[in-house]
Amino acid sequence: MFDPIAYINEPRWQQSRLGLDRIRELLDRLGRPQDRLRFVHVAGTNGKGSTCAYLASILQAAGYRTGLFTSPYLEAFEERIRVDGENISAADLLEATLEVREQAEALTDHPTEFELMFAVALVHFARSACDMVVLEVGLGGRFDATNVIDAPEACVIARIGLDHTKLLGNTLTAIAKEKAGIVKHGAPVVSYPQDPEAMAVIERAAAEAGDELAVADFAQLSCGKVAWDASSPLTGADKGARAADSGAGAPCRQFSYREFRDLQTALLGSYQPSNAALAIETVRVLRERGWNIPDEAVREGVADARWPGRFEIVGRDPLFVVDGGHNPQGARALVDTLHELMDDSAASRQAARPRVVFVIGVLEDKDYPSMLEAVLPEGDAFVALTPDNPRALPADKLARAIRWTGQDLLGCSACVKPYVSRDAQDAVRQARELAGDEGIVVAFGSLYSVAALKAAL
Repeated sequence: MFDPIAYINEPRWQQSRLGLDRIRELLDRLGRPQDRLRFVHVAGTNGKGSTCAYLASILQAAGYRTGLFTSPYLEAFEERIRVDGENISAADLLEATLEVREQAEALTDHPTEFELMFAVALVHFARSACDMVVLEVGLGGRFDATNVIDAPEACVIARIGLDHTKLLGNTLTAIAKEKAGIVKHGAPVVSYPQDPEAMAVIERAAAEAGDELAVADFAQLSCGKVAWDASSPLTGADKGARAADSGAGAPCRQFSYREFRDLQTALLGSYQPSNAALAIETVRVLRERGWNIPDEAVREGVADARWPGRFEIVGRDPLFVVDGGHNPQGARALVDTLHELMDDSAASRQAARPRVVFVIGVLEDKDYPSMLEAVLPEGDAFVALTPDNPRALPADKLARAIRWTGQDLLGCSACVKPYVSRDAQDAVRQARELAGDEGIVVAFGSLYSVAALKAAL
């Protein structure tokens, strides 16, 4: 029997090959399903997935049938293609993939894995009669397969940082040029307030396209701390229990942006109010284009948004956090949130700072030395893990980097003997033992580790 996931993930076409010719020809042969849809197109380095989650949740709360296309997935392939918060069904995935395969096999230059997946998503969204599709760029922007669409309702650019430098360039200016490649005439641009060199590129791209540019105004963003449960002080273990329960008492972060006061989000990272503000700024632009999105839909959508693997509390005794941060910017944001969590945990127990154990798994092509420099001073013990990915840095090699960076560069005595785990289950067991019931385990470095760690828990 035909397996659509095995077909899309066929190793022969897994490599990244930027360019739009293959996807254009494939979609032309499929009857151009993108022409029957309207889009919000989202690029960026950090926060674009969370921004997409907020936008899709808000649009759904406003009553629009909303498609969401993101990558990578954490636990199930079908997560990448959603309509109104529901993953594509096995039957719909099979039907759409068979249609795409028929046309893909007729091409001289076979589409890549990502191009096949994107085509399947467009076929499914068109069949589902989506009012709007929130579309996350896969890699870069200018030559990413998603850029085959015509002018969207809004082009959104999340925070830009150094990542995928071998493909996109090793300066913010070069990377910003690739991200800003999604800007098209007739589509307003909404941007995170970037570093000056990246902002200059986006401003120039919008001006050359004749588009209006809106920038999220963080001077009007007021961020509160995570609210656990005001009824009683909570230990770290109690907090983990609440976090694992989606019912009343689950933690949330409070913030305000512009006229929207006292918003709440279940996404706990210190950076999440900024991502939500970018989504709200996009809503303001969509309203100007005639989309009916009431204030209450904004409030409800922000509160209901979910984006797993981003400072997600997944266990207790000890508190266990997974975070998909995979570049230096993400590592520094993780440390900021961790500081807040540790301070709050210590205050609630009137005790010293809890013991922190890092489980680290990274891909070899990432700037993991800079990531280690950000997190190693915060840890009391370290567990090295090999992510489930062909590009993974082996755990023993990572352990050597932890020892060298921590001991020789940072003077971190805890970095002398990092534990080299055999697999995710071994990593979880060792990390929990090292942390003790009152400690905190933070697993980070790659989204490709998150599913295995959650399964092991």
